[in-house]
Amino acid sequence: MSISTSVLADLLKVLPDWRPQMYFKSSLIALSHAMEDQVLAGSSAPLVIATFQQERFYRQEAHRYRRIAEKSDQVYVLAAPETEFRNHSGDYETVAFAPTDALAQEWHLVVLGDSYATCLICREKSSPGDESTLGMDSNRRFEGIWTFERQVAQEAAGILLDRILRYRPELARKLAQAKQTYLGAFVKSQGGDESVETNPDPFVGRLVTYLQVSQYKLMKAYRAIAAQEKRERLIHLMTVAIRRSLNPEEILEVAVEKVGQVLGACRCLIYRCRATDTTATIAHEFLSPNVPSLQGITWPLTENPLFQTVITTNESAWVKDTHQDLPPTTSPEFRQLLTQWGIRSWLLVPVFYQERLLGIVELQHCGPRPEEWTSEEIGLVEAIANQVGVALIQAEAYAHLEDLNQQLAALDRTRSNLVAITGHELRTPLSTIQVCLESLSTEPDMPPELRQVMLNTALSDAERMRKLIQDFLTLSKLESGRVDWNPEPLALPECIDLGLSHIRARHNPQDLPQIITHLPENLPLIEADGEWLVEVLAKLLDNACKFTPHKGKITISAHPRDKRMLQVTVADTGRGIEPKRLETVFDRFYQEEGALQRTTGGTGLGLAICRQIIQRWGGMIWAESQGKDQGSSFHFTLPIIPSVETPPLKNKKRTTR
Repeated sequence: MSISTSVLADLLKVLPDWRPQMYFKSSLIALSHAMEDQVLAGSSAPLVIATFQQERFYRQEAHRYRRIAEKSDQVYVLAAPETEFRNHSGDYETVAFAPTDALAQEWHLVVLGDSYATCLICREKSSPGDESTLGMDSNRRFEGIWTFERQVAQEAAGILLDRILRYRPELARKLAQAKQTYLGAFVKSQGGDESVETNPDPFVGRLVTYLQVSQYKLMKAYRAIAAQEKRERLIHLMTVAIRRSLNPEEILEVAVEKVGQVLGACRCLIYRCRATDTTATIAHEFLSPNVPSLQGITWPLTENPLFQTVITTNESAWVKDTHQDLPPTTSPEFRQLLTQWGIRSWLLVPVFYQERLLGIVELQHCGPRPEEWTSEEIGLVEAIANQVGVALIQAEAYAHLEDLNQQLAALDRTRSNLVAITGHELRTPLSTIQVCLESLSTEPDMPPELRQVMLNTALSDAERMRKLIQDFLTLSKLESGRVDWNPEPLALPECIDLGLSHIRARHNPQDLPQIITHLPENLPLIEADGEWLVEVLAKLLDNACKFTPHKGKITISAHPRDKRMLQVTVADTGRGIEPKRLETVFDRFYQEEGALQRTTGGTGLGLAICRQIIQRWGGMIWAESQGKDQGSSFHFTLPIIPSVETPPLKNKKRTTR
């Protein structure tokens, strides 16, 4: 049988003026032993009713109740069975109740004797917030009544005897006798007509007070130990996460989850920001159930009063109640933002490293009532913020190291390419020049026609060497920033004409493909250095001519990309480029056929030079191609001068050889 009603609740209904008190388990043990010892020390036969929550607690006291049963035949012990406990009539009556019964949460001991009466009726108080006591059994808390007043003890005994009757109806006669003997008129002492009760309340009261105070001190110490243990455990988890990964995103994700779980915040945020930032994007978030997410939201910082306090004081800042405690200068828009996301209590902890702000750890309570941040909670979050700062700096240093390693690897590849290309490009023409000059010097009778061939060959290879060295020097100046730029308003058609002149001067007109210039009307002026722009156009045209057969076609076009930039395109119908190599072609020393095996001339520096020049002007350069033998298009952008009106140009379409 299982009864859901509480004995304490029934007793308080009968005694509405009584208020339950709080007791620790250790205090109840001391009181129970004192009451039992009083029975064992007396000579009367009292009524004793004891309720144990579970059988194992009864087993610890069974020997005492066997001795108490020698004093009286009215002893009743109730407990929830676990192994052998059952309804039984032996030295005393045992009463088994279901583990789901309300008695499984209560602690009772009632003693009614001839000259004294004591009553202890308590119910265990659930305390989910007491995890900080490290699970100490002595810190279990109960609420109830402890008194020596006979009337209260008789009321409690009556309720318990009625409860026992429901569990064991076969004891009806014995229970009726107990009621008649102990719950009737006041029992007089054997020494006279006056009722005399021995009331050890002063001594026992002082004992209980001492135990309660000691227990509070122990509980406070346990909480401090638990808080320290929680802090160290969380810091340890952060340290392990840092050691396992140098990825800042993974570190922040672990930190936000652990802080949110341990502190029980409705919302925990960690975001990267600097002291000068006006906004931050929420990337890492921990949420309690039914709390809306801020992830991906742009969070304002300039209007944020707590953030401004943090960067001013370099310390944590918090608000217990955003409805009342915000500074008067807080804007209505920002107050509305806090209301929109349900932020009631608010804590901001900065992530610093050597006085450099790296980010913010933010905790928010979103309940209907404000929550106060304790000094232990703030200290814990600050400790985690310090660990996060160290982790971010380590991850940043590692990323820089990775970049340096990649740069060193690229420099090493460049050095290898440089050795291979310069060795080939310089040695081959030098060998040719040497052979030609030796032939001219040792063969005075050489025919004039052959002598001219030798001279032309030597001059051609010398030009190759000059061009290679010139490209090296040009790229070196561009990469080191030693170029003096002279930007000025320019008309693109004039620069294209100069670029075409360079091409015609370098190539045999019979070998050039068809070149078409197609420019729209009202083409705006551009701002660039004319000499370097002609260099870019010449190199792109030279590259197109190199890979396009003389029966092919090259088209030069331009159009405004937007109000700020003009896009220029040099397209050809030549060999084309594989899509996966469209970015690689702009690398230094890149040559599609290989550095040392090719059918066309060049050093692989032309497109790298073009990229350096265009990027210095704030433009972009890129290539497009459908693949081999599909032709290719090279695009680049130049800044427009919006304030200058250009005279209208007729739509020009020119064809040259």
